[in-house]
Amino acid sequence: MAAEPEILDELRRLRSRVPYLTGALAASVDGLVLAQDTPGVEPDGMAALTAAALGVAVRLTDATGQGDFRELTVRGAYGYVATYAAGRTAVLTLLAQDRVNAGRLHLEGRRAGTRIGEFLDSRTPAEAPVTAKPARAPARTRAARPPRTTNARTSTDS
Repeated sequence: MAAEPEILDELRRLRSRVPYLTGALAASVDGLVLAQDTPGVEPDGMAALTAAALGVAVRLTDATGQGDFRELTVRGAYGYVATYAAGRTAVLTLLAQDRVNAGRLHLEGRRAGTRIGEFLDSRTPAEAPVTAKPARAPARTRAARPPRTTNARTSTDS
C-alpha cells in the first residue's frame, strides 16, 4: 500500500518536534500500514501488534465503562510505545526512548492523531481504505453497587 503523503509529512514533523522520538507509524485499525517512519523496526509487524493491542484496549475500556478508546501507553525498560486514536479508522503509534519528556510525547501524539484522523475521516467513502473495526466485546451496563458498610463483622463476638 502506498503511503499517504499528508500522513507521512505529519509523521516526519512529529519526529522533528519531539526529542527522543525514534519512530512513528499510522495504521488502520485492522493492522494495515498507512504511513511509517520507523527506522530499524519492521512496520508491518508493528502495525499488526498495534491492532492486537488496540483490540485489547478497546475491550478494556468497554468492560470498565471508560468510554471510547483514546490512547494506550506501554513503558518498557528502554522506552515507550504509545498508541493514539486517529479518527474512526486509524491509530498512530509512537516509539520513544526512555528519556523522552512523556508529557510532550502525549501532547504531540494526541495532536498528530487528531490531524491524521481529520485527514482520513474527511476523505470521501470512495477514497477511504476498507478497514474493519477491532472485535469488540458486547457493551456492558454498570450495575449500582450496594452501599459499603463499615466495621462489618464476619464472626460472632465472644
